[in-house]
Amino acid sequence: MGQEFLISTDQSRIDLDFIHQYLSGKSYWAQGRSKERVKKSMAHSLCFGLFTGTQQIGFGRVVTDYVVFAWIMDLFVDPVYRGRGLGRMLIQNIVDHPELQEVNGIGLRTQDAHALYEKFNFKAIPNPEIWMFRKKN
Repeated sequence: MGQEFLISTDQSRIDLDFIHQYLSGKSYWAQGRSKERVKKSMAHSLCFGLFTGTQQIGFGRVVTDYVVFAWIMDLFVDPVYRGRGLGRMLIQNIVDHPELQEVNGIGLRTQDAHALYEKFNFKAIPNPEIWMFRKKN
């Protein structure tokens, strides 16, 4: 029998230690992020945990106002489980989530997964000259 995978938005199932370890130590975008900052970011997001049994093997979170915008952040699958379509499963679950269906747009940033997100109709930002961003020094 094959391995079964589940995605849940139940915050009580989320493994903060697993997420913090990956984000602060293995991701290119959150190197050194403290556990407290990871916990705070999750408290203000719609979180998606990817599990096999009770073991968490992936994560993604969405920052949203549930009307105008949603922003996918911190999405990853444990490297041991990659190559099984689980990243696609996680993204599909996010874009299909009932609370995000009326949002005007969903955005994200990536350095290396453009081809994956393009499968879900993500495109480069149109008219990038109208967008502005204030970065922390």
